[in-house]
Amino acid sequence: MKSMEEMIQAAQQAAETIQKQMTEAQAKLDSIEVEGVSGGGMVKIRCTAKGRVVGVAIDDGLMNPAEKQMLEDLVAAAFNDARSKADQVSGEEMARMQQGLGLPPGFNLPGMG
Repeated sequence: MKSMEEMIQAAQQAAETIQKQMTEAQAKLDSIEVEGVSGGGMVKIRCTAKGRVVGVAIDDGLMNPAEKQMLEDLVAAAFNDARSKADQVSGEEMARMQQGLGLPPGFNLPGMG
């Protein structure tokens, strides 16, 4: 039978391993890119699976002051599309990581969002 001290040490080591894997998973999410699109491809926003915007592309045809409101709406729609895709990829990556740790699906570790 393990002593209480040995069990505490094992738990601390497990927590450190999980924290290291969480840090690695967060770094991986920041390297995965998704693209949100609106206006039939006239506005595109690239962001990481963590939600960091890394690029915006706007079709030249939208660069008309009279179309300012439509352009603003399309940028917002493209961002929301990218954010939705980023959330989906992030959720899939976190589920994979949890399975790798042997945690039950839906188990919520602090710091996992």
